[in-house]
Amino acid sequence: MQTSVKREGELFDDWPDQYDAWFSTPIGALVQEYETGLLLDMLEPRSGECILDAGCGTGVFTGKILSFSTRVIGLDISLPMLRAALRKYAESRFHAAAADLSSLPFADQSFDKVYSMTALEFVEDARAAMLELDRVTRSGGTVVVTTLNSLGPWAERRILKARDGHTLFANMTFRSPDEMISLAPAVARARTAIHFLKEDAPVLAREKEARGQAEQRDTGAFVALSWTKE
Repeated sequence: MQTSVKREGELFDDWPDQYDAWFSTPIGALVQEYETGLLLDMLEPRSGECILDAGCGTGVFTGKILSFSTRVIGLDISLPMLRAALRKYAESRFHAAAADLSSLPFADQSFDKVYSMTALEFVEDARAAMLELDRVTRSGGTVVVTTLNSLGPWAERRILKARDGHTLFANMTFRSPDEMISLAPAVARARTAIHFLKEDAPVLAREKEARGQAEQRDTGAFVALSWTKE
């Protein structure tokens, strides 16, 4: 639950190395692959666009967006996370800003496209955050917001860990695809990914993901919502 910039910043300050290390594991790399694929399919980044990565963290997903010859502004509430992203993309068209997702320091219609990857679950007023993302997007531009799905087993496990005192998970709010759609400021569509479990072997995980995508299940651990700015 979001209460102040300082508190949320401190919540993530000890996580940069752990965050990157997890995505370098076999199952973490697979999660990144599928989540990135869904992001690219919905955002469709193009050369020359100026794109906001709201809640960029250490830049796990930023590099792929930059590979399309875009200019990316990475925003995060944690300075250690931002510094890690700046180190990764020092030679790219990447700039950083430290700010709260619910109060963006940008003028209306500043960006061609905007995306936020798994940051909304740490925001108390998700509707207000979505309105801010929409506000800074140019007319006709795309907004993509992703979060962890309350209908999936990954969320169930995090909720149990939160009850046992896990600091990070205790500050998270999980939302379903329908809940996300209801919060959007425009007509939106939702899709899910990550239909496998953390302990699954990569080969089995790929098989489960293929079935989940083919059946268009709404129980994937990862929910991606997109809409067009009016």
